[in-house]
Amino acid sequence: MLVGDFMEYIDVHEISKKWNMKERKVTSLCRDGRISGAKKKGKTWMIPSDSLKPLDKRTKDYDSFKLEIETNTSFIPYTEVGGEEKVITYYKEKYLKSPMYTAFTPYRICPIGAHVDHNLGHITGFAIDKGIHFAYSIKNNGVIELESLQYPKRAQWHVNNIPIEKENDWADPLRGANLELNKRYNLRFGLSAIIDGELPIGGLSSSSSLLITFINALSFINNIHLSKEELIEIAELSEKKYLEISNGKLDEYCEVYSKKNHLLYVDMLNNSYELIETPKNMKYDIGIFFSGIEKGIESNNYNIRTDELRSCAYLLKSLEGIPLTRFKDTNMRDIPIEIFHKYENKLPKNYKKRALHWYSENERVQQSLIAYKKGNIKEFGKLVTESGESSINNWETGSKELIDLFNILKETDGVYGTRFSGSGFKGCCIAFLGPNKKESILKEVEKQYTHKYPKLKEKYSHHICHTADGIKL
Repeated sequence: MLVGDFMEYIDVHEISKKWNMKERKVTSLCRDGRISGAKKKGKTWMIPSDSLKPLDKRTKDYDSFKLEIETNTSFIPYTEVGGEEKVITYYKEKYLKSPMYTAFTPYRICPIGAHVDHNLGHITGFAIDKGIHFAYSIKNNGVIELESLQYPKRAQWHVNNIPIEKENDWADPLRGANLELNKRYNLRFGLSAIIDGELPIGGLSSSSSLLITFINALSFINNIHLSKEELIEIAELSEKKYLEISNGKLDEYCEVYSKKNHLLYVDMLNNSYELIETPKNMKYDIGIFFSGIEKGIESNNYNIRTDELRSCAYLLKSLEGIPLTRFKDTNMRDIPIEIFHKYENKLPKNYKKRALHWYSENERVQQSLIAYKKGNIKEFGKLVTESGESSINNWETGSKELIDLFNILKETDGVYGTRFSGSGFKGCCIAFLGPNKKESILKEVEKQYTHKYPKLKEKYSHHICHTADGIKL
C-alpha cells in the first residue's frame, strides 16, 4: 500500500478482490489505460484505492449501468428551466452529499461574422441566458469523473493520465483541455461533476460552453488563476489539437467577454474587442428555433471549407508574388480585396465562393455596428439575414431541413433577421423578433415547419432567450 499526495494506492491483487475480477483482467485494463490513475511501480501496477471499476461492455456492470440510464428519467435531451437545481439534486442522489461548488457558462449566438474568425476576420456575438450547469467537488486522488444528463456514457480518467487518442464521445473536448492544462501547470486534484445543458444540443456552442466551464473549474480546484486570454487560448487549442477542428475563437470570446444588453464586437487580427450598449429604443427578443436535427460539429465538412478558404489565400499570394508563409499561418486577412478581384476569375469555383463569403461577411459586420449603435433593428436584422444567405450560397452549409427553416423564418412577419447558428450543417436558426409579434411568430413557424417535416414534430422546439453576461472567473 502506497500513501502520498493525498492518494492511496493498492496493488492488482487487492483491487481484483474488491472488484471481483481476475488479476489478469485488471492488469490488462491497466496496460490499456482503462483504469484512471493506475501507475506501474517496478513490475507491479498500483491503482488508486477509490478508482471506479471501468465500464466495460463485456461486463455485467456495464449492462446494469446501461439499464439504469435507459430507465432513469433524469437523462433527458435538455433542461428548459432550473438547471442548477437539477444538477445539485442529481449530485446529491449520486454521491450522497452536496456538491462543493456549482458553475454556469452561457451559450452564445453570433448574429454576423459567421465562418471568418479562423482566418482573422471580424465577428459579433452575444452570450444568452441559457447554458451549461456544472455541480462539482474536489477529488483528492486526481480522478476526473464526469456524468452528463444529456449522454448515457460516464467519462473517467486521471488528471495526469489522459488518453492520448480520442474516445469519440462527448467528453473528448474535456480530455483535450486537461492535456493543454497539463502542458502549463502541475495538476494535483481531480473532480467529480454532474453536468446539465439548457436547450437542445446543436448550434449554440454547447461543447465550447462545457469546455470553458471545465477548464475554469479544474483550474480553480488546483489553485490556478487563469486570465481570460489564457482561458480562451487553452479552449481553442483543446479543439484544434485534440479534436482536430480548424476553428477560431468566436465561441470562447462570446462566452467570456459578453455583457448583458451589449453587442460584442471582436477583431480577430489583434484580439481587440468592444462592447456596444444596446440603445434604449432598440427592442427585440432572441428566438432559438431547433430543426430537430441534432448535431455535434461535423469536423470534416467544417475543416474542408476552412482549408478551401486558406488555400484561396495561399494561391492569391502566389499569383500576386507575395512572399509565402507556412500554409497554417496563411489567412484571408493577409489579402486585400483588390487582389482578390484582380484574380477572382482564375480561382477554382469553391475557392472563389468561400472568399466571397469572407469579404462580404466582414463588410456586413462593419455595417451592423453602425446599425446597432443607431438602434436600427430593421437594418441590423436585414444584415443578419444576408449573412444567412451567404452562408448557404457561398459557404455552402445547411441541411435541407435547416435551409427550409431559415426560409420560413425569413418570410414570417415580425422577424427582423435570421440565420443559422453554429457550424451550420444541422442544429438551429437564430432570429431577432419583434416583441409584440413573438407569439404569432412562434406559432406560424412551428405550423409551417412541422407541416413540412411531420416526423420532426416531436423534436422541433423554439425558445425565447435574452442577452447575458459571460462566464465569471
